[in-house]
Amino acid sequence: MARRIGRQRNQLPNCYYEGYLEKRAFKDRTSRKLWSCLCGTAIYFFNDMKDSNYVEKLELSQMISVTDDNSQDINLNAARFTLSGEDGIIKFTAPNAEARELWKGFILSVTQLSVPSYLALLPGQLTHLQEAIDKEIKRRQTSPDPPAVTPSLPPCYHSVSRLEAELLLEKESKRGNLLLRPGSHGNPYAISTRQEDYNGAVFKHYRLNRKENGGFDIALENPVSCVTLQDAINYLVDRTEGVMTPLILEEEYEENISYIQSDNENGESVHLVLPRLPTKPGTAVNSPVPAPRRMTLPRAGVPDQEAVLGANFIQLHYENQPTKPGTAVNYPVPAPRRMTLPRAGVPDQEEVLGATISELKQLFEKKARNNQ
Repeated sequence: MARRIGRQRNQLPNCYYEGYLEKRAFKDRTSRKLWSCLCGTAIYFFNDMKDSNYVEKLELSQMISVTDDNSQDINLNAARFTLSGEDGIIKFTAPNAEARELWKGFILSVTQLSVPSYLALLPGQLTHLQEAIDKEIKRRQTSPDPPAVTPSLPPCYHSVSRLEAELLLEKESKRGNLLLRPGSHGNPYAISTRQEDYNGAVFKHYRLNRKENGGFDIALENPVSCVTLQDAINYLVDRTEGVMTPLILEEEYEENISYIQSDNENGESVHLVLPRLPTKPGTAVNSPVPAPRRMTLPRAGVPDQEAVLGANFIQLHYENQPTKPGTAVNYPVPAPRRMTLPRAGVPDQEEVLGATISELKQLFEKKARNNQ
């Protein structure tokens, strides 16, 4: 809400609707009757309909809703409505129900650029709303309104209510004891704190008011002016010598992509991790490279392990073959092994040897059972 001497009425944007309204914000003790003009996407307030300079300005770009207020008024013909925005709630009183519907219709039409269909208005009045929309579209094309500025929120901001803030501070007391949250009763923001004494936890809440010329005030007995919301948090931390600690909940994220795959044979689940993605476009994925094998050369007088296992396997195989009584078994002599180095795409000799050892163990077990 701007409260200042502004431009003259002839310098304001197109006026779509005007009339007397009684206006009362949350911080106002009493309501005031002001001549109100809807020009562009703002309502300009004058002390009298003959005044040239407005005393207050209400931007509608951050308006959330316009609703009826059915509470009783001393004037039985009066009709109330409420305008809710990011700066809080403002209550208006129109002279009668028809004026209230027209105010709501023009406000919604110029902000949403569409005629509301649920209002109790006559066809001629709906035509006036459409004319206001056409003028507003042309005005925005020639002189668009500046975008609304949203204040930067500190890391300790949590979108919780007053009670939820106390529960959150109680649960996360080891991480911090101060947080910023949305305000209530027309206040945009509030600060909640938690401390402990002999009787247990003590919660306190501080209201933040938005200043008309920018910035915020901590609503204390002696208000403290702050440029940003982070400055308000820093003020409490500094003044308490670090006793107040902002509650910042850091979310944990995975460093690798993983998934769970079920094994249909045994019903077990296996956790698999995808290989790391390339850091730059066009870079190949670096898959894990197995450690190089240590190659051992045969020594004089020491039998080669693979040769011994191969000979035992051949001997066992021929002993299990049916032969005539008294016939000797001629075991083939294995050819000399040629040492080869591992090549890409060729099965490793140690892997083949492992499979051979497994078959050899099965044949030994079979032979032992037959001897029994």
